[in-house]
Amino acid sequence: MNFVLAAGGTGGHMVPAHALAAELKSRGHGVLLITDDRGARFPGLFKGVPVHILPAGRMGGGPIAWLKALGSVVKGRGEAKRLYREHKPDAVVGFGGYPAFPSLLAASPMHIPTVLHEQNAVLGRVNRLVAGEAEAIGTAYDEVDRLKPKYRSKSVLVGNPVREAVARLGELPFPPFDEFAPLKILITGGSQGATVLGEIVPEGLALLQPSLRRRLCPRPGATRWPLPSR
Repeated sequence: MNFVLAAGGTGGHMVPAHALAAELKSRGHGVLLITDDRGARFPGLFKGVPVHILPAGRMGGGPIAWLKALGSVVKGRGEAKRLYREHKPDAVVGFGGYPAFPSLLAASPMHIPTVLHEQNAVLGRVNRLVAGEAEAIGTAYDEVDRLKPKYRSKSVLVGNPVREAVARLGELPFPPFDEFAPLKILITGGSQGATVLGEIVPEGLALLQPSLRRRLCPRPGATRWPLPSR
């Protein structure tokens, strides 16, 4: 089968799409990615996958911004239709984000099945707009806000696709830890929750005892973060 993956240009959309692309390719399926300029610049993702960049305006701001966005969506939808006539996908999988919108809009009138994936606990705007036409909606959480009750019957809890390299980390033994070992702390987050991490994580790390703070180990090549004084 041939699949088109449509994802916006942020890591929250692109990384799960990359994980699905790798899994589909490992099963012998064809994969094509549709994204925007930002998504195409992500390093280390979608190796060996054809990438097509389509215009997609961001829906926000005043009336002029809305008109510009609508023009970009219409143009992107037309380009996606031409692409589908050439590559004939069996399904289009949307991961949210404005760059996915034209690709999903183009699929329905051409009778190409669409599947959505929502990575967050709140259904994103683009996924809300196209949920009615989707064959299925994959969710990362049991409960997803702003998902209309009439669409719950076609929602499936699938979690977030994880890259194989990340999944293999769970098979490694826990590193030895004693009073001299460096402290390695993994901080994850994104979307609307990213700002709060920049505010509370340094404050929380600053509460560590000085002997522990000195053992914080930045990744190779990274700059050691300055922590608030306490």
